[in-house]
Amino acid sequence: MPKLTTSHPKYRKHRASGQAVVTLDGRDFYLGPHGTRASRLEFDRLILEYLANDRSLPREDETSLTVAQVLNKYRKYAERYYKKNGTPTSESYAIKTIIRPIRQLYGTKPASEFGPLALKAIRESWIQAGHARGTINKNVQRIVRMFRWAASEELIPVAIPQALSTVEGLKRGRTEARETNPVLPIDLSTVETTMEHLCDVVRDMIRVQLLTGMRPAEVCSLRPIDIDRSGDVWEYRPEGHKTEHHGRDRTVYIGPEGQAILTPYLLRSENAHCFSPREAVKQQQGAQHAARVTPLHHGSRPGFCHAGLAGKKAKRPPGTRYTSDSYRRAIHRACDVAFPPGTPLDGDALKIWQSEHRWSPNRLRHTRGTEVRKQFGLEAAQVILGHSVANVTEIYAERDAEKARDVARKTG
Repeated sequence: MPKLTTSHPKYRKHRASGQAVVTLDGRDFYLGPHGTRASRLEFDRLILEYLANDRSLPREDETSLTVAQVLNKYRKYAERYYKKNGTPTSESYAIKTIIRPIRQLYGTKPASEFGPLALKAIRESWIQAGHARGTINKNVQRIVRMFRWAASEELIPVAIPQALSTVEGLKRGRTEARETNPVLPIDLSTVETTMEHLCDVVRDMIRVQLLTGMRPAEVCSLRPIDIDRSGDVWEYRPEGHKTEHHGRDRTVYIGPEGQAILTPYLLRSENAHCFSPREAVKQQQGAQHAARVTPLHHGSRPGFCHAGLAGKKAKRPPGTRYTSDSYRRAIHRACDVAFPPGTPLDGDALKIWQSEHRWSPNRLRHTRGTEVRKQFGLEAAQVILGHSVANVTEIYAERDAEKARDVARKTG
């Protein structure tokens, strides 16, 4: 991989004319008499514009950029901007996904000609593809945001994003775009049936979610260092959470039942994640080995995949922590075993069956919220789930915290 340069173009003297000169993008820019304050200021201005534009000069002709070029510049910007603790966020991946159909339909067109009708055409393609109305509206807003950014960088005229913003979102009942079902609490009997086909690690993740109302990402991110165990109710402050970029704090209150589940998982390095796929795989392999009836000198050795007598190791070892996706996939696999179709299915029929009989871990949070609201009221449910408003007074926040501790003592 080539070494990336961090050096800047040099301020030089053009000997023949005595002027200061700098070379940018293969072009020489004369700055005025060498050594003067005016030439230095002009040099600084050009360098700042050059660096702000990803080491290239702003285009003088706004109409010469194509849609594909604008998309490519925005993609590079989004890769830098949409990061959390050095890791790309889901927004970064969403942007890459919606760039593809825009490039296919309008990539070679001048960016100055991309208007509301083009945006509606892309939106119609998503409707025909079966995307949900809410998802389509979000993606349309992402496109408008792309072109608004391009206008702020003086890549396109400001009139383009202004025109795109006039496209109204799809309204419920007034479009052919499908509607999504609301996320509902999951029945506890369904959860218990599914848990019979899960390893102990994932079972305990589910139990902790049911007792605390954590988000899936929060239970996956749980580390000993993030838990304050000084009081009778433990307080877990995730390293990162969903509303962090809004400047909000998140505290999860853990009562006696949750503490009993978590205690064995805290016996590790403070920065290690409590719930590990690596440990889950060891548990599964241990259970399989205990139930083994084949003699040890026959078949596969423990820890190796089926590759004959060579005993080739698995190419992809399990990770040290769960993600929201891997946690959800583990539950979905257990659902497929727990709720098999009566007759063998394939293709679309199998997908429909799975969508109706699989459940995702975010529904556990809704179950917890519903139970707390029934027993302790709406305010307690809002605090337990972290649905706080931004500008609350310290007194109100303390009252909320005490209410959450009371709920955790009694039910968590």
